[in-house]
Amino acid sequence: MKTKHLLILGLWISLMFPFISRAQSINSSTYSTAIGLRAGGTSGLTIKHFTSSGAALEGIIGLWGNAFSITGLYEKHANSGAIGLNWYYGGGGHIAASDRYRGPSRYYYRDYYSDGGVGLGIDGIVGLEYKITPIPFAISFDLKPFLEINTNGGAFFALDPGLGLKFAF
Repeated sequence: MKTKHLLILGLWISLMFPFISRAQSINSSTYSTAIGLRAGGTSGLTIKHFTSSGAALEGIIGLWGNAFSITGLYEKHANSGAIGLNWYYGGGGHIAASDRYRGPSRYYYRDYYSDGGVGLGIDGIVGLEYKITPIPFAISFDLKPFLEINTNGGAFFALDPGLGLKFAF
């Protein structure tokens, strides 16, 4: 149910961005670094830094009750045609670790890593990001599909939708 609400909210936000962004100034829609939160399958802290006008590196530290992950992504950004709204795509990888299972949970890491362990995965990403002007915040909605193999011999695939809010500077 949570994923359904997140997808509906993300769709609504992405449909509203073109109308909101027409009144924004083009000079205030860019930033070089942003730090914030990502909510979704992989929820946690995120930092994004642009290495050029169209390319960025993003790191995500995902946190769960008994697990964590570190994800690194390379992203290409392109203007969507609306001021302040960009779409992006890219890829990277992650490492995840968990201790032993501690009871029922909706989070897949608790069920997937029932004996504890470490997982390595490859990640893709595609999304929309809107830099809010004149305040220094960016909102994003993305899908970050990944394939992961863990030390227990299991493999896992997820679409991993996410909604992000970052402080941009």
